[in-house]
Amino acid sequence: MENRKVYRNPHNNLLSLEEHMYELVDVSTPNVFRNLFPYDEVPKIAFNDRIVPHCFPEEIWITDTTFRDGQQSRAPYTTEQIVTIFDYLHRLGGPNGIIRQSEFFLYSKKDRDAVYKCMERGYQFPEVTSWIRASKKDFELVKEIGMKETGILVSCSDYHIFYKMKMTRAQAMEHYLNVVRECLETGVAPRCHLEDITRSDIYGFVIPFCFELMKLGTEYKIPVKIRACDTMGYGVNFPGAVIPRSVQGIIYGLMTHAGVPSELLEWHGHNDFYKAVSNSTTAWLYGASGVNCSLFGIGERTGNTPLEAMVFEYAQLKGTLDGMDTTVITELAEYYKKEIGYKIPHRTPFVGKNFNVTRAGIHADGLLKNEEIYNIFDTEKFLNRPVLVSVSNTSGLAGIAHWLNTFYRLKGDAALDKSNPLVQKIKEMVDKEYEDGRITVMTDAELVDMINKYKAEFGVELPEVAVEL
Repeated sequence: MENRKVYRNPHNNLLSLEEHMYELVDVSTPNVFRNLFPYDEVPKIAFNDRIVPHCFPEEIWITDTTFRDGQQSRAPYTTEQIVTIFDYLHRLGGPNGIIRQSEFFLYSKKDRDAVYKCMERGYQFPEVTSWIRASKKDFELVKEIGMKETGILVSCSDYHIFYKMKMTRAQAMEHYLNVVRECLETGVAPRCHLEDITRSDIYGFVIPFCFELMKLGTEYKIPVKIRACDTMGYGVNFPGAVIPRSVQGIIYGLMTHAGVPSELLEWHGHNDFYKAVSNSTTAWLYGASGVNCSLFGIGERTGNTPLEAMVFEYAQLKGTLDGMDTTVITELAEYYKKEIGYKIPHRTPFVGKNFNVTRAGIHADGLLKNEEIYNIFDTEKFLNRPVLVSVSNTSGLAGIAHWLNTFYRLKGDAALDKSNPLVQKIKEMVDKEYEDGRITVMTDAELVDMINKYKAEFGVELPEVAVEL
């Protein structure tokens, strides 16, 4: 204790005592935390009330895994689709490159073609990076293409080390460090994906391993990034929860004990327990500069952290969008629906058909008086999605006129008011539906059918609008 160094902590300017060094604990039998993860029971969230401080980085950003993890759970994208989505991501991230990187598989010719075409775009952001397993054969692909950075799978829980890889912790660490060293030898920056970190022995394996990785980065003068992967979605953000489930506990341990700086640390979450977004935000708040996401959360099993969600989390935390063009999110949703054939659930925040549609009559009445009452923000400004009110027996002429104007994007002189004969005819037909016993709201398709029957008769010209069923 007497020989440990006292230093000034740059995050809080207080004098701190040099942290304890943690060495690899090379156990003979796997520690699978059976007390927290009894397979025949629901996993348990335990607490020890050890609280760690916020450590919000000066810079935070988003990295993208749409073409890697996102592509593992669906039909592969075509090369053309990948390049188009990559262009959208570039626009969405804005001139400050808040969407910092996008990672790609390299295994098929289609994937490699997409990598070449995206690199040819010449964008600074998102940077094109790759993902490989911890094998020399995979690394040959990285060298062949000339990538500047690659992700490397380094599974870190005893579930993987003992049961999948059939190794001890010491053997796994040696194997991983050899691959990382080879990566550094050729000047490629490694990004180590610590798979299944929320079931791993944080102080017995993860921190000693990451400490060695930081030493390699110093030795080769090439940054070694750490991606903490909540592969099974077990992470929780509750203050005082125990590791390995505590997100803030993991981030604190990696930064404080393994010496991983914020700019080299990112979080990769899954949504198995509905916590992907809150856990990613927590990782930012406690020191990780990067959060790894996929568009619309498409990914293994329940999916990854949705990229569009973290765009708005960023804005809420930083108080600014920093140049991100959020209307691109709506364009991407339309592209996925029309060109890729992906059906986005109607209640999905920001992109679902019903995310800003009010159905309840009393809510609709409030919206018609002032849309701020029941709309989360100016959705027309940020997403090019005006707030909509569903039509029912309580809508009235004003409600039907509002629906027509927002659905068909009619503004100024083109907008219809409640005195318009087409509006009055539609209300007459809607009232008849409810007089005959209808109890559900009118669908867009039904209203469009009614309008199409009578718009010519009343001399109303309307643009063609696709109706989502």
